[in-house]
Amino acid sequence: MRHTPVDVQIQKAAAGDAQVLAGLVCALADYEQLPRPEPAALERLAHDAFGPAPRFDAWLARADGRAAGYAISFFTYSTFLAMPTLYLEDLFVLPEYRSLGIGRRLFLACAQYGYQQGCGRMEWQVLNWNTPAIAFYQRMGARSMQEWLPFRMTRDQIGVLIGDLPDEETLIRR
Repeated sequence: MRHTPVDVQIQKAAAGDAQVLAGLVCALADYEQLPRPEPAALERLAHDAFGPAPRFDAWLARADGRAAGYAISFFTYSTFLAMPTLYLEDLFVLPEYRSLGIGRRLFLACAQYGYQQGCGRMEWQVLNWNTPAIAFYQRMGARSMQEWLPFRMTRDQIGVLIGDLPDEETLIRR
């Protein structure tokens, strides 16, 4: 059931929002037709968001007090700019709240935060089949980087890679 919210608030998530954030992450998994995170992954997510040394910032959008969407961001670094980069890991709005400007407000809140933190740029990735998201970001003024190819190694692949090192070889010196 779609309704036009009277009040939309964007706030940095707090520890008390862990369950709300987990529910929104699961909703994103459903939208992307991926398996939902396992309970242990959701526990790590809460710890990494709200523990003693947070690894990322989580932003919640509430419409009339109800959770409507979220964004997750963290900082990387550009050596050529010699400035931080705000990396947008997720931006998701529940289907019933789309086309109400909530995604735009979440995106603008993240962009404003990165700008305030001295970032030289903001980056993210979009699934190639997600044409609504691609069109949304293009309307925001973003352009895809055709010259860059994303690469990834899973934790298991990294384990195999470093497992190939001789036992006596330690690459990280203290």
